[in-house]
Amino acid sequence: MEQLIYLYGLIPTSELSSEPLPPMKGFDQEGELYPIQIGQHSAVVCKLDGSEYSEEKIKERVDQDMEWLQEKAFHHHETVMQLAKSYTTIPLKFCTLYKSEESLMKTIEDHEIKLAETFSSLKGNEEWNVKIYCDDQLLHEEVAKNNPAVEARKEEIKELPRGKQFFENKKLDKVIAEEAEAEKERVGEEVHNHLLNYVLQGTVKRNWNKDVTGKKENMTWNGVYLIPKEKVETFLEQIQDYEKKMGEKGWQFIASGPWPAYHFSQFS
Repeated sequence: MEQLIYLYGLIPTSELSSEPLPPMKGFDQEGELYPIQIGQHSAVVCKLDGSEYSEEKIKERVDQDMEWLQEKAFHHHETVMQLAKSYTTIPLKFCTLYKSEESLMKTIEDHEIKLAETFSSLKGNEEWNVKIYCDDQLLHEEVAKNNPAVEARKEEIKELPRGKQFFENKKLDKVIAEEAEAEKERVGEEVHNHLLNYVLQGTVKRNWNKDVTGKKENMTWNGVYLIPKEKVETFLEQIQDYEKKMGEKGWQFIASGPWPAYHFSQFS
């Protein structure tokens, strides 16, 4: 029976030596996770039946069985989360498979220097996510009353003949909508640039739609940050300050973490 190697993540061998890997079930819920030591780095893996978990079989299950996908994706996420709580962890994406321990070991050895640099950048730091949401109705009302571009357009319309004013007022809604979108971007960039003062790295991700978030408000910004552990409290205080200042106007600032450092430890 051909066996495959499922890779969850990489951790420093030195940390594994001082704190052995706790018992954890593998991807098939039968085998156990175990470490493969490759010099300074150790791979946390489990073995899988190659006939059941081949690339073709997994693709078929992903396409046809949403319940299976959710169950396995949750298992992967929870396992990597548990590793990240105890070790400096380079997390791997869902369903990272190798044909043998030898092929995995060769890959790690070929990237020895890059991995060492990545572990050095992650040690003592945490990944956090910040999402900004906005109540569109409240924002449109605010923009309609206080936006300089909208006010200027209103003054222009007042100077027009009454007949034209009616049609131009109709067009004003479009101006308000455009200025509201610009305000979302401005707030996001302002918050992001401010938060960069408290972090080692920060990057912007694609916004999620309401089907994913389950919220009635639109997501307007989605940032991830790598933060020294000793600065996390100060970082979160900045988020709370924004919430206090802008919450009544329909803005929400939600920080979550710490997460496995997927965005700051790319390894394929």
